[in-house]
Amino acid sequence: MEDSVYLDIKDNQWPIIYRDEYNVKFWGLEKLHPFDSRKWGRVYQYLKEIELINDETVTTPNEVKKEELLHVHSKKYLKTLQCSFKVALIAELVPIIFVPNRFVQNGYLKPMRYQTGGSILAGKLALERGWAINIGGGFHHCSATKGGGFCPYADITLLIKFVFDHYENRVKNVMIVDLDAHQGNGYAKDFIGNDKVYILDVYNRNIYPCDKKAKKGIARIVELDNYTSDSEYLYLIKQNLKQALDEFRPDLMVYNAGTDVLEGDSLGRLAITPDGIIQRDELVFQMARDACIPIVMLTSGGYLQETAIVIAHSIENLHRNRLIVGPDKK
Repeated sequence: MEDSVYLDIKDNQWPIIYRDEYNVKFWGLEKLHPFDSRKWGRVYQYLKEIELINDETVTTPNEVKKEELLHVHSKKYLKTLQCSFKVALIAELVPIIFVPNRFVQNGYLKPMRYQTGGSILAGKLALERGWAINIGGGFHHCSATKGGGFCPYADITLLIKFVFDHYENRVKNVMIVDLDAHQGNGYAKDFIGNDKVYILDVYNRNIYPCDKKAKKGIARIVELDNYTSDSEYLYLIKQNLKQALDEFRPDLMVYNAGTDVLEGDSLGRLAITPDGIIQRDELVFQMARDACIPIVMLTSGGYLQETAIVIAHSIENLHRNRLIVGPDKK
């Protein structure tokens, strides 16, 4: 396809998407933010160590370009990203205010554009291979007109928009399953009133963003209390995802697999163990597989140093249980 983010990949490549440019390197300023700005690289390094993928078999995405961002974002919004003050509000990093914007573009926004390109590509690859994992993305606080919560680009809205535009004969409906600890308010605003997109959002009711307007776009809301633990969490996900699939039959599932639900994450304030996250991801993939629904996984939020290894172990578990398979074992 002519769009640069929609790459064709080789037969030996996995629909696991990553490149080194995902990682934010900003003269150390990134360390002032609770987000682990290099977790994506650590996930990939572990997957290489266990020989699941390597530099030849991983899929490397292109950076999303302005004309592609304009499929969803307005010129006015993209222009605001040329102002370091505006970007500082989105990234929640006050020192960025004093940094010339060209450095902000290269140090922070460019990595986010690569991850956004990866998310869009994941939609295409999931339809071709049955599944895709972007080791990045999941910027669920960004809408077409406003960024926030470390999310400068609406990669989920863009992913779905591209799928609808390029696979209109195959994809009529999409389901978003958002299991990040925070409410997914960005894409929810974008899809208010759109009956082709069904949103299941399971989040902590007591934390950011508490967006009442965005709730109008969520078909099934599951609000958790602080320090919800594995048993209740997994039960609620299983029951509500089953009911969601009974209500709505999507042609693609977009799974926002945030790991900020992990016990000890001060921003998520839930109490899910690493094993609980692994079971959660297996549950979602298994239910998608049983329903013959292609699935995209985005890694989204997660603010502890151990987050990367939990994500990697979960991907390893999906492979062990043959919920994801290599190109030579379809």
